[in-house]
Amino acid sequence: MIRANCRERFTASDFGFVVRTLARSQTDGVSLVDLLSDSETRDAVLDHPRLVEAILSNAGQLSISSQFYFYVLARHVLRQAGILDRKLCDYVGSLLETFSRVNGMQPPHLADERGRQYISDMLIALTKATAEQSFLLRAHVGNYSLFISGIFHENTQRRSLRGGPDLKFYEQIGRTNYGVVASHATARRCELHDVYEELADRFREVRLALNQLAEQLLNLDDEYHAPRIL
Repeated sequence: MIRANCRERFTASDFGFVVRTLARSQTDGVSLVDLLSDSETRDAVLDHPRLVEAILSNAGQLSISSQFYFYVLARHVLRQAGILDRKLCDYVGSLLETFSRVNGMQPPHLADERGRQYISDMLIALTKATAEQSFLLRAHVGNYSLFISGIFHENTQRRSLRGGPDLKFYEQIGRTNYGVVASHATARRCELHDVYEELADRFREVRLALNQLAEQLLNLDDEYHAPRIL
């Protein structure tokens, strides 16, 4: 289950990267270490544009965690889109980190299987799911729809010309399922109800921000990385 916890999982190497990137002197380095120990000032430091510049200019030569990488880039494009909620940015960063891994996009009901996944299969699985399974499946459908329409939007558009689902389909499916899980007891227990509510309300805005991320900041080969979708 994806949570808004990228910032909780930053490593010593991540903070070392921040200090090396932003410090202009040894004194600056000491001050930054102090600032990073406080969560509020840490968040402000993480918004510094030089971090994005350093990540992009040193791609392939970075000693940072995947959660740091995706949080900083997701936060950057979402802020540009006027989406300022750090918790939402944290969730989107975790989503990107999870789905970038092999089998990271596997739905809960196929956790022990390999192969293609289809939105239609997930929706069919909902008819036989328990309340808890339904929550996990619907959250996954929302996440999957956001990732596919956000990161692989060009690939999705091309496939829609051959009869596949279009971007409006994924927007509707994603928005609807995020809206349903927002009211689930598990969402409240995991303190994700507010994230799901905002994703339901602003799905298209977040999707468009991820389009910018894919086009300008990430170097992904759509044909190789995109899963087969129906």
